[in-house]
Amino acid sequence: MGKATGFMEYKREKAKEIAPLERITNWNEYASRLSDEVLQKQGARCMDCGTPFCHMGIEIRGTAAGCPIQNVIPEWNDLVFRGHWKEALERLHMTNNFPEFTGRVCPAPCEGSCTLAITDPAVAIKSIERTIIDKGFENGWVIPRIPTQRTGKKVAIVGSGPAGLAAADQLNQAGHTVTVFERADRIGGLLMYGIPNMKLEKEVIERRVNLLKQEGIEFIVNTEVGKDITADELKEAYDAVILCVGAQKQRLLHMDGSDAKGIHLAMDYLTDVTKSLLDSNFEDGQALNVEGKDVIVIGGGDTGADCVATAIRQKCKSVYQFGKHPKLPTGRTEDTPWPKDPNVYTLDYAYAEVEAAHGNDPREYCIQTTKIEKYDNGYVKALHTIQMEKMLGDDGFYYFKELPGTEKIWPAQHVFVAIGFEGVEHTVPQHFGVTIANNRIQTSIKDFSTNVPGVFAAGDARRGQSLIVWAIKEGRNVAASVDAYLMKEPVVLQ
Repeated sequence: MGKATGFMEYKREKAKEIAPLERITNWNEYASRLSDEVLQKQGARCMDCGTPFCHMGIEIRGTAAGCPIQNVIPEWNDLVFRGHWKEALERLHMTNNFPEFTGRVCPAPCEGSCTLAITDPAVAIKSIERTIIDKGFENGWVIPRIPTQRTGKKVAIVGSGPAGLAAADQLNQAGHTVTVFERADRIGGLLMYGIPNMKLEKEVIERRVNLLKQEGIEFIVNTEVGKDITADELKEAYDAVILCVGAQKQRLLHMDGSDAKGIHLAMDYLTDVTKSLLDSNFEDGQALNVEGKDVIVIGGGDTGADCVATAIRQKCKSVYQFGKHPKLPTGRTEDTPWPKDPNVYTLDYAYAEVEAAHGNDPREYCIQTTKIEKYDNGYVKALHTIQMEKMLGDDGFYYFKELPGTEKIWPAQHVFVAIGFEGVEHTVPQHFGVTIANNRIQTSIKDFSTNVPGVFAAGDARRGQSLIVWAIKEGRNVAASVDAYLMKEPVVLQ
């Protein structure tokens, strides 16, 4: 695909980013598109490799390899190289319901599996994908696809994250009547409230939701199953129910002083800030504001990084992010051989912003919080830590050893806990009577069905916290299963 010698002639170009000191003054998306001409050259770098691993979409020892939704990447790379943008959009939409989401927030395991990445920087797949769909909306190529026939079957989907939306889109196109229930006041799940505006502007989500509405999908917000509507009511009114409620049960701190005031769950912080921004541009005063405060984020992942980026925009006095693992290597190691997605060091957008504003990378590695010190009034005062060393034991497992003499006290008025998610919240699954094990809804591997007839599950609620592309894949697959359950001759194709 692309130009036969393109990978030798052109270098990879990174998506444009607004300078850190400029972008932290607002909440707009910090990344923008490359020009069409540059992206055509990026498409030309696609190598016409014999086996394009970029779209194989599997897991190798728990790590993604290739695109889980099997985007046929070489084909639309070639179309972009030739300037056939509309045809590229048509090919992209055949496998991906929401490329405007994945083109912005997916970590792009496809690039880690690019054949060119064995020796050189990968093809700029994510940048090309985003531009294809953005041009599609700008040029009026993305229009409502209203089904011409209806089956008479009704499906309820609980949860409006990427899995729920993908399932709704697929089933609606198959002619079923679909209603999506969301407990929050806006559609999108973690896309709306879990990902900050500077990574994914919410107009992008609303644009797609409005399109889905025009195509016939009904969305009902501010409705919580078990509180505003019962499982029995849903099962009686609909021919099938799909649970796409995510894995939003956040892990808590369990240590001396963790009950201090000023200790916040990361997702609560991100949600409140985004909601206040959307509701009133912060004029309602409902968002926690850390301006002038010392902030510490516990947890070294992406959610923690989003808290760092949010705090720096609120003009915090200082911000640090504590992670228990060592600093990542700059290149592939034996643990992440190609075509696995490499787990390597990068300067994430949030860290570049803190470095520009405060002069330091906010990440602290191999650090363990041992105690949270409180004032007499119950508010957090400081965190006590100790450095650790990650060691390989004789049994082949890694252990962390505390290093005496490395104790330190960090002043803090706000601490955000971003140590991951335990799994699905149990309220909705229990209300339906579906089986939960290991904090996941248990389903048939074959067809996503639960132990309750007519009730299915997909997305993070079923597989655990994962990537947006896996959520979309799950949504598409559960839709195929539900379609087969409802119709003797299924319409939806996987």
